[in-house]
Amino acid sequence: MYYSDYNRPPEEREPIIETDQFRVHETEPPRKKKGMAAKFVALGLCCALIGGVVGGGGVWAASRLAGSHSVIYQGTGDTTAVTLSNVDGQTVLTPEEIYAANLGAVVGVNGNVDTNVWGYTVKNAVSGSGFVISSNATTSYILTNYHVIDGVSDITVFFADGKSYDATLVGGEADNDIAVLKIDVGNLQTVVLGDSDTLNVGENVYAIGNPLGELTFTFTGGYVSAKDRSVTMSDGTVMNMLQTDTAINSGNSGGPLFNEYGQVVGIVSAKLSSSSSSEASVEGLGFAIPINDVKDMITSIMEHGYVTGKPNVGILMSDVNEAAQRYGVPAGAEVLAILENSGAEKGGLQVGDIITAVNGEEVQNSDALKAAVQDCKAGDQVTFTVYRDGDSVDVTITLDEDNQTTQEAMSQLQQEYQEQQQQNQQQSQPQQGGNYYYNFPFGW
Repeated sequence: MYYSDYNRPPEEREPIIETDQFRVHETEPPRKKKGMAAKFVALGLCCALIGGVVGGGGVWAASRLAGSHSVIYQGTGDTTAVTLSNVDGQTVLTPEEIYAANLGAVVGVNGNVDTNVWGYTVKNAVSGSGFVISSNATTSYILTNYHVIDGVSDITVFFADGKSYDATLVGGEADNDIAVLKIDVGNLQTVVLGDSDTLNVGENVYAIGNPLGELTFTFTGGYVSAKDRSVTMSDGTVMNMLQTDTAINSGNSGGPLFNEYGQVVGIVSAKLSSSSSSEASVEGLGFAIPINDVKDMITSIMEHGYVTGKPNVGILMSDVNEAAQRYGVPAGAEVLAILENSGAEKGGLQVGDIITAVNGEEVQNSDALKAAVQDCKAGDQVTFTVYRDGDSVDVTITLDEDNQTTQEAMSQLQQEYQEQQQQNQQQSQPQQGGNYYYNFPFGW
């Protein structure tokens, strides 16, 4: 039978022929594979669409369906070599170059907390960051936050190359949250300090630090979100800060904040984790101390062990409480005690005076008084407007230097004052809304 017989009626067709080689059945002739072609085209289109969505995945699927070997496509490209660029203040560096140029000058800071809230010594409980700001042939100085080393002993700093060294505290300044450490190792890489006053909101900034104390030498980046933010720290201190959305976490404190030239423009210091009005977590609100605010202080600490020229009034003071204000006593800072031979005593301040203004600028509380005088230097004269016996009088005093001797004398004065107040309380318990002398005093 020939295939042409399929065009004839069945009764006219030739019989089925069988041989040893093959057997031909009497069936309908094979149709043209239009359906299969259509299906393959549809599958091809489907694979093409999938390939448009997932790239090589469509080609891989088509190859599988076609019966060929599986193919996985992998992109190729040259490894980018990071050049170790110099920080010259003129050349804008890439983030990779900033990290490579400064990694050797950044450190982690560890130590032992002397006592925790239960009175026990805690080993390796503190972890922060810092950076080398000066290095000579035998000694290197490292800058960090004061709160990183406050109450800490056996301080150790470690570098990215794995080396670690014992460090000693040269000095610190709690109100400005800076501290300088010293290690007996010379000729180390140092950072280059920049000019934080020239920063603009929107500029790129970068941080290197040790978030959580475990993810060492992490590099993060963001923008300058705001300048000149007055930030109240957890201890009540008000500080001027740079705001940034650079990722900052516990362990970053004391680390450097770099500008796009690779210069240090800030000291990473704080992160806002929640607002006072909400318990919701807050992201992208980090703060750094502008380096220009503390350059002179850093130099003073390195040379003298403390900040020279810092003013001290020589008084213990406390906020006037609201109960007293309801009886006509003005808001301000009340003088609780005066240091003997201090500028305050020599200028004529008296216990019980309420300071309401500094150089004509009104102050509502002790923090405002400190803020009004913090830019003055030892030896400057300031005029306090005080409320005394129902009258307002002006008192001009010469500010003392807040050195170690003055601080020790103020600590002794504060201790004596508190002991006296405890004795008074034992003799006579104050009535509700009574004596506002019992507020915790601020020595200054």
